Amino acid sequence: MNLKALHHIAIICSDYERSKKFYTEVLGFEVLNEVYRKERDSYKLDLSLNGQYLIELFSFPNTPPRPTQPEACGLRHIAFAVTDIGATVKELADKGVIAEPIRTDEFTHKRFTFLRDPDDQPIELYEQ
Repeated sequence: MNLKALHHIAIICSDYERSKKFYTEVLGFEVLNEVYRKERDSYKLDLSLNGQYLIELFSFPNTPPRPTQPEACGLRHIAFAVTDIGATVKELADKGVIAEPIRTDEFTHKRFTFLRDPDDQPIELYEQ
């Protein structure tokens, strides 16, 4: 086995334009490539953050909702490192995105918070 790093995270969204706007305009991801696959009636959007390819955003017609609470089995959340969590939470609030109250990790003593993407998927912000 020769795993080297996480390559990308694939996310299926219910409203492509809304999610595209959230990940690009709110979180600041850059579009690397965008493809519409007519045979699947599906978009695939490749997104990078600070030059690193991280997310594939997909749309499919009639997707079932995925439970996220309480602690549904499967992917729990995705997390992004930030330098100043207070400033980041304020910037998100200015864009209409409300995060949970900032907490402190009892083991690392680092501050963190959670917010939700347009499909209610949990996103953690972790101060480094």
